[in-house]
Amino acid sequence: MKKSRLISFGIITATIIAIILTFYGSIRDNMKLGLDLQGGFEILYEVEPLEGKTLPSISAVTQSIQKRIDVLGVNEPEISVEGENRIRVQLAGVKDADQARRVISSTANLTFRDVNDNLLMDATVLKEGQAQVSNDEYGRAVVTLNLQDSAKFYEVTQKVSKMGTGKNLMVAWLDFKEGVDSYAAESKKEKPSYISAATVSEGINSQSATISGNFTREEAQELANLINSGSLPVKMNEVYTNAVSAEYGIDAFSKTMMAGAIGIIAIMIFMIIYYRLPGLISAITISTYVFVVFLIYNAMGGVFTLSGIAALVLGVGMAVDSNIITFERIKDSMYSGRSVRTAFYEGSSRSFRTILDSQLTTFISAFILYIFGTGSVKGFATMLIVSIITTLLLIVFVARFLLKLIIDSGYVDKKRHLFAVKEEHVPNISKGEEQFYFGKFQKFDFVGKAKYFIIASISILVLSCVAMGVHAVQGNGALNLGIDFTSGTKMTIQSDTAIDKDTLSKELSELGIEASSIQINGEGNAIANVFIKQSLTEETLKNAKESLKNTYGHEISENTVTPVVGQELIRNAVLISVLAWVGVLIYISIRFKWDYAISGIVALIHDVLIILAFCAIFRLEINTEIIAVLLAIIGYSINNSIVVFDRIRELVRQHRHENFDADKYKLIVNEALQKTLMRSVLSTFTTILPVICLLLLGSNAIFTFNLALFIGLAAGAGSSVFIAAQLWLYIRIHRKDKPKKKKIRKLDEIQETIIPGMNDF
Repeated sequence: MKKSRLISFGIITATIIAIILTFYGSIRDNMKLGLDLQGGFEILYEVEPLEGKTLPSISAVTQSIQKRIDVLGVNEPEISVEGENRIRVQLAGVKDADQARRVISSTANLTFRDVNDNLLMDATVLKEGQAQVSNDEYGRAVVTLNLQDSAKFYEVTQKVSKMGTGKNLMVAWLDFKEGVDSYAAESKKEKPSYISAATVSEGINSQSATISGNFTREEAQELANLINSGSLPVKMNEVYTNAVSAEYGIDAFSKTMMAGAIGIIAIMIFMIIYYRLPGLISAITISTYVFVVFLIYNAMGGVFTLSGIAALVLGVGMAVDSNIITFERIKDSMYSGRSVRTAFYEGSSRSFRTILDSQLTTFISAFILYIFGTGSVKGFATMLIVSIITTLLLIVFVARFLLKLIIDSGYVDKKRHLFAVKEEHVPNISKGEEQFYFGKFQKFDFVGKAKYFIIASISILVLSCVAMGVHAVQGNGALNLGIDFTSGTKMTIQSDTAIDKDTLSKELSELGIEASSIQINGEGNAIANVFIKQSLTEETLKNAKESLKNTYGHEISENTVTPVVGQELIRNAVLISVLAWVGVLIYISIRFKWDYAISGIVALIHDVLIILAFCAIFRLEINTEIIAVLLAIIGYSINNSIVVFDRIRELVRQHRHENFDADKYKLIVNEALQKTLMRSVLSTFTTILPVICLLLLGSNAIFTFNLALFIGLAAGAGSSVFIAAQLWLYIRIHRKDKPKKKKIRKLDEIQETIIPGMNDF
């Protein structure tokens, strides 16, 4: 029977590996990549009605946009409505962003007018969706229109033919602007804004009509597509754009995936070396975890983004953290003299509550981020939520189940070394020995040394204030706010050789663009990020991108944010952070007590300020992805605090019959930290390890994101020990409990008097 448990373990493990190897290729091929991983563009439109018209329903507008996208041949576009009059369009993999932008935002209102700009007829005379590209007798591309009302067409052409020589022209316009466009002005230009101006010598009695001009085949096809998609009776104002070249996206994807894979493998190797048998179980479950997360995300139709992959790596660290909590609890039980079997059941039982609390607090932050975030921030939150759910359902139960099979087989009885526990550290209970080994930090005075960490934190914050003051005086702004918050345009330029900053600045000036800053980075200094404070017009941006592409040989990625969106992003960032703090505060108050909650929140605020301090000191760009980092740290950092709080609460309960004074509370806090610090160190290390891989080997596009994540994880590990626990201690020592009032029960009737010895029967 015991042998069968080992056989079951082997069969289950082999099955898991076989499933992963079998379906890995399919999952990889069906990954839906975001535009930052395969190129494409994202635009946020603010919809306004045309002059003199009412705004149609937002659903009708999105349907019209969908028609436009269909003719572009883009697979799986993302179209979402935000608020009452905003539509976000994400087209990953689109090759010509400028063409897509024209097709989507054009109202495509086709009209036929005379030379005096009087309306003759509109698109109602045409059969819907039947415009086609063909060739005339000279082989030139023309657009053929099938007529719905041929009688009306004959009547109009007959009228135009009688207007006299030079005036018998029928001018075809797309999106004619009253009071702005005119034939008289446009006819003098080399490239007029009207489509064509055809001479009409007699009434045309036909079932079709032809629009001709100096069209290329592609231009004629685009015109036909626009006519077929129908008119869009609204004005589409671009308030946010983000275009990523395909080359840049694919390069970012391959680097990030490779770095993430190396980081995850490094975690698995570390766990096996440090925990031995439980570490092997952890490695198996981590592989399963990554596979299941990808499987669920694909099934949801989720879009993989750079920040989403970073969330997956962070999720792996959190999943491993759950294993570490359990394994450390099992080791603690062994150090108290428990057998391997008893230690497993006792450690697993005690760790579950801690794991649940720590995961749920992260879930609160991720959920708030998902509700109020947009774009890549929402993708980060989605991946984090999937990771948390998978951790609770898979890592916790599957890891325990596999380990239980081996424990119940009896094979590891009296083999504590397989759990990285030395026999000389285990007391002999049969001889009356008590636990004497409490880990490597059993004599460290955390309460006494906390002041050094607090002084270091205050010094960093003061230094950041000085840095902000200096930069503010110099006119650079206290913080290096990205265009997400300040509005403006950012262009990313790639080159096969090093880019010279001065040369690029001169080229931009010649194009009429004054860059507020230019950052050269990447391998061989072959990537340049150009920041422009003002939002460039579509025409200026188009000309600049064409010129820079000719110079440097690569498509130009660009990101534009209007002042309206920038202000909204600032408000949302503050709102998200406050809501996350409130959510965590409420949860901890319910699960623990208010003093635990206040201590935890202060530690979280410390972590946020430290991240912002480093951004101020090193002038790191603060953008929406930094907000995602702050929320991730809020969720992750509280994990460490909750593990400490859980151990403090446990010790308080154990000593509940004793008198609590300042010295007693200090002993409890020190003991709790001595028992949990190794777990905090290990969990922080296993989370930071893949982040380091992403920093060193990942895409430059999320370097700041990963650096901020690294700083936040390190700050969070320290604040849980030296701020959260110490503040709780301070509150407990100095709080004054209200004396409890004794309740006096009114007696409605004479009660039996109890006299010892008389009523005992």
